[in-house]
Amino acid sequence: MARSAGVLFAISSLPSKYGIGCISKEAYDFVDFLKESGQSYWQILPLSATIHGEPADSPYKSYSAFAGNPYFIDLDELIGQGLLTKKECDSINWGRNPSKIDYDALAEHRLPLLRKAYERSHIAENAEYNHFVEENDWWLHDYALFMALKGFFGHDVPHQQWPEDIMKRWSYALDYYDRTLYYDIEFQKFMQFYFYKQWWRLRQYANDRNIKIIGDIPMYVAPDSVDVWAHPELFQLDNNHQPYQVAGAPPDNFSATGQLWGNPLYRWDAHRYNGYSWWMSRLYQNFRLYDTLRIDHFRAFDEYFAIPAGSDTAMNGHWEPGPGMDFFNTVNRSLGPRDILVEDLGLMTDSVRRLVRQTGFPNIKVLQFAFDPDDIGAANDYFPHNYGRNCIVYTGTHDNDTLTGWFKSLSDKEKALARFYCGNFDSPDNRMYLSFTQMALDCRANTAIIPIQDYLGLGSEARMNTPGESKGNWAWRIKPGKCDEGLKQHILLGTRISGRLNWENFDKKGNLKE
Repeated sequence: MARSAGVLFAISSLPSKYGIGCISKEAYDFVDFLKESGQSYWQILPLSATIHGEPADSPYKSYSAFAGNPYFIDLDELIGQGLLTKKECDSINWGRNPSKIDYDALAEHRLPLLRKAYERSHIAENAEYNHFVEENDWWLHDYALFMALKGFFGHDVPHQQWPEDIMKRWSYALDYYDRTLYYDIEFQKFMQFYFYKQWWRLRQYANDRNIKIIGDIPMYVAPDSVDVWAHPELFQLDNNHQPYQVAGAPPDNFSATGQLWGNPLYRWDAHRYNGYSWWMSRLYQNFRLYDTLRIDHFRAFDEYFAIPAGSDTAMNGHWEPGPGMDFFNTVNRSLGPRDILVEDLGLMTDSVRRLVRQTGFPNIKVLQFAFDPDDIGAANDYFPHNYGRNCIVYTGTHDNDTLTGWFKSLSDKEKALARFYCGNFDSPDNRMYLSFTQMALDCRANTAIIPIQDYLGLGSEARMNTPGESKGNWAWRIKPGKCDEGLKQHILLGTRISGRLNWENFDKKGNLKE
């Protein structure tokens, strides 16, 4: 990655009329905003088809590692095609607070609305749709059948509690439900067709304006997912598809008792035996969606934290070896050179650092982690003066508080250290975000990614996720009109001063090209 800058902004957080950000005009407007403010990257959160419940609709807890989120389908396009009416979309109460996503309202109304569009579509006669289904059948049919079965047996019923014949995918049961749930299966394929069609169009629009999309791939899949149902041999499961060990993280800066995620762990011996084919397919699919891929929880490729199933916390977990460099050698052989960055946060060891160096991928630095009065000096990797070039600096990630909320929460000693480091002794606490965003832009890291909340100086009310908390996450939305001319010029100036301007869109004098 050359010296560049970008913005972290979830699709779900875009403004829209229908309860959640989606692949709508507002997304295209934001691409234009990025171009005109000198940016090179738009980083988003996973586009996965999320699971409603607790934790509510986390993009890191999905029904599928391959399917897109139907919530992101632009309803205005369906209105324009005569598949829905504006009255049908406007008559629904999508939630009272335009700054928060009401996932209960989405779960109640969004899919029935899309079902109406499907029933009016005559989609089977659409050549583009039929091509999409044929081209993606290697993952699409299993997903569509799984989701149809979820509707048939109840979304609250995990697939481990389905009748044994379909839970274990006996052939006669697959044939029976393929026939019985035909229209439900086709509805799921219809939604994936529109999701992918709209997303690929948006990505092309961004690429045409020299904006690259950084996507995010979760390390693990959900216990109740099509991935586990269709490929149980690849996970640490018993005969009833129940995990006997689950994923999580040990105690760290985010949680004193660790994090108990509950995802099934991989059987790396089985993956290695078949050449990591499921993972190679997953990465291939993700590179159809994104230009650059952030691998979440990278350290699990070196060692992963295994917690006995049924534990209340992560305190009883232990480390087990991951696939290491053998996995990434396979990636290089199978997919060739790819733009990948690695999330190597959490407990770091020499072996994890060595694996990061061996891959050559840029890793992550988080500015908020720097200002520990008990960790001052060369040993603190998060002080900007210790950064190398082959890394990506963030003021904070989706798991951090916003800069303003974080600074407010610091002790007087920590605030004093942070002010001393950035040479700002006079600004009020709620204006310190300006110093930190520019500090990230000015540092040596090749790439700087700033969450949109930090550019706006928003407080903790705009936080995306609090690890360990099951409620209130992933719901923040930006208010319409916040990405205005003033913010654009502020970002443009900081990006230009720091030498990160996207010169593909600007001439030698720094003027935007036509």
